[in-house]
Amino acid sequence: MSARATEATIESREPRLTTALFGHREAEQTLLDAYRSGRIPHAWLIGGAQGIGKATLAYRMARFVLAHGDPAAPDVQAASSLHVDESHPVARRIASGAHGGLLVLQRGLNEKGVLRNFITVDDTRRTIEFFGSTAAVDGWRVCIVDTVDEFNANAANALLKILEEPPRRSILLLLSHSPGKILPTIQSRCRKLALRPLDVADVAAAVAAATGEEANAPAVIDVSSVSEGSVGRALGLMGGNALKLHQRTTELLDALPHVDRRQLHALGDALGGSDRATLAAFTDSVDRWVTGRVRDGASNANLAQLARLAEVWEKISRAARDVESFNLDRKPLVFSVFDQLSEATR
Repeated sequence: MSARATEATIESREPRLTTALFGHREAEQTLLDAYRSGRIPHAWLIGGAQGIGKATLAYRMARFVLAHGDPAAPDVQAASSLHVDESHPVARRIASGAHGGLLVLQRGLNEKGVLRNFITVDDTRRTIEFFGSTAAVDGWRVCIVDTVDEFNANAANALLKILEEPPRRSILLLLSHSPGKILPTIQSRCRKLALRPLDVADVAAAVAAATGEEANAPAVIDVSSVSEGSVGRALGLMGGNALKLHQRTTELLDALPHVDRRQLHALGDALGGSDRATLAAFTDSVDRWVTGRVRDGASNANLAQLARLAEVWEKISRAARDVESFNLDRKPLVFSVFDQLSEATR
């Protein structure tokens, strides 16, 4: 499969269109048991690394609840999973974004048509009208927040108003890559559900389903093996030069604080152009490396280096988002990343 075909296939299988779930059986069972108990918590904080299936699970839950509005119904009590066939009317309406019982909060575009770095308070206030409406749809209302990490302060406070006085027959599914960083006032009002990274076999199966490749194909096994349990990460490395760029970046990171300027020039050239997959592979490789160093620093009580790395990574993340949002030259980003990390690791 060509890189272009692979990228198109991956993009077409976004979570709202994906009815299959790989792994996370225990988490799925927790949601199912809570729903059919008739006493389901109104808000869930679903946490885990980026790309491991949080949104896929949330949409799966939304489909099930909106397709089976009575938790005590025999078909719900007999269900072994949250699966709803993609041909079901509810699944079709959710796939087309036309179901009145589902609200999805995500980052939107600003007045210049550029994707914002955060979810605004105006976006969040849509929940008030959504949960307060009686005309849109009978029965349950489900809101998916993808992700709560991207709330600004005002948006978080607006969400608290809904969490403090939850409407009847409402479910909020808040997704987070770093649930420990969420405001304690939000955390305390949610049932926490942690998703673990998938094993290599589950990642490979998910990649195969998304791309049409065989699960045992060399390319699928390669990306699954370095994905650290993230389907999103594995898919981002499929096709083109993304996997090679990831490996190249990791080798240079492992050499820090030493920096080979010639190698950085070559990496910057390889990262050039407007291919989102290569930029994502670069930033993801840096993210994984920094996360590993921070984790090791914490375990070794190297708190000073941990703080420096965390501060540098915040700056790098903002710079990477700007490069992507405004389609800026990528080579300066490469040099900036390695210069800052070199200084932080000395």
